[in-house]
Amino acid sequence: MPDSKKISLKTDAHESLIPITHQVADVLTEFGMVNGLMHIFVLHTTCGITINENADPDVVHDLLERLNHLVPWRISSDRHMEGNSAAHLKSTLLGSSVTVPVSNGQLVLGRWQGIFFGEFDGPRQRTLYLTAIPS
Repeated sequence: MPDSKKISLKTDAHESLIPITHQVADVLTEFGMVNGLMHIFVLHTTCGITINENADPDVVHDLLERLNHLVPWRISSDRHMEGNSAAHLKSTLLGSSVTVPVSNGQLVLGRWQGIFFGEFDGPRQRTLYLTAIPS
């Protein structure tokens, strides 16, 4: 049976990409899983999760800038009464989950890769659901 855990994040900006690799690795250590998969799922519709470069902070800046260019906050044809349709679309573009292999008790990520939580309608309290699936 897989181990699961909810973790909370408090975001402090309207939009941000927050590195969460260390938090996920801490949960993996807590679970004590040696080999398998770690699945990370976002429990919200205006944020997402992705794996991308974790070495140069300018990449995060550039990704947010390009997302804002592709998906402006408001356009005249938006009909969603909450006014945050852009956040829903950005969430869809990133996706609501990632799955990372685990080998010898470590997340298997490329040299420059990290796991990022994408906030697109903050600041808010957010929840992630992590599931360890042993092999």
